[in-house]
Amino acid sequence: MDVDRDLIIIGGGPGGISAAQYAARANLKVMVIEEMAPGGQALIISDLENYPGIPETISGIDFAQLMEKQAIDFGAEFLTASARSIKKEGDIFHIETSKGSFTSYAVIIATGAKNKLLGVPGEKEFTGRGVSYCATCDGPFFKGKKILVVGGGDAACDEASYLSNLSDNIIMIHRRDRFRAQKSLADRVLKNKNIEVRFNHILKEIKGTMKIGSVVFENTETGETYEEEMDAVFIFIGTIPQTKLVPDLPKDEAGYIITDQCMETEVKGLYAIGDVRATPFRQVVVAAGEGAVATHCASQHIDDIKGMSYI
Repeated sequence: MDVDRDLIIIGGGPGGISAAQYAARANLKVMVIEEMAPGGQALIISDLENYPGIPETISGIDFAQLMEKQAIDFGAEFLTASARSIKKEGDIFHIETSKGSFTSYAVIIATGAKNKLLGVPGEKEFTGRGVSYCATCDGPFFKGKKILVVGGGDAACDEASYLSNLSDNIIMIHRRDRFRAQKSLADRVLKNKNIEVRFNHILKEIKGTMKIGSVVFENTETGETYEEEMDAVFIFIGTIPQTKLVPDLPKDEAGYIITDQCMETEVKGLYAIGDVRATPFRQVVVAAGEGAVATHCASQHIDDIKGMSYI
């Protein structure tokens, strides 16, 4: 049976784009299906400074655009659409999308992860009206305002540093007594005169009328709760892997897809990379590397199906 593409990649973050580039260079007919703009979580990085080979700081948006152009120049195809289902019949995968059906010999899942919600009163009500999960997207709306950042990982520290360029009144809280972010990011926050860090604090409630007016904190050491005026709340407390397309695949206790060292799942020809995959370290460079590995293995799988394996 003829297929529409040799390889279909679902998700256009750094991992998916990297996979597409390697596939196109290997002369595979490859398509990336992405429902938003290519770049994934990289789009919200204000300053990407630790990607090998790029010594100058670059914005996540610029970085994603460079990756996309490079993949397209090699022959990769990008489709703006939502993937709705994946089925396998024999050696062929059938992918249903909002813009039609497609078939391929192999599929790479690169759907990433979405931000976790705190679940506190006022969070949903004020989302888009002061509550945000993207500093580079919404930070400029609150220049010079009093801003709260919730979280203690890499994303929280990176976003707090970005917001500190917009306001000298940043409050950052973390539920534990130290950050879990990389030391360089944590130290940058702790030394930043525009950021006041409060450890052992949690956010209990967000209050306001048409927009945020105040928040309620709890000091977990003393049990004290207190209310404080606030103009905006930026929340960075982790992510949820986007696995609804593959509900039956084995996952770890946190819901991330389990693969072997080839990035292959228990389904032959189906791979998972990036933030949706079970991995000890989630970074742009890791996702890009996983994309290269997955494509290399997928290429061998496709050659096997076509009877073109090198013996």
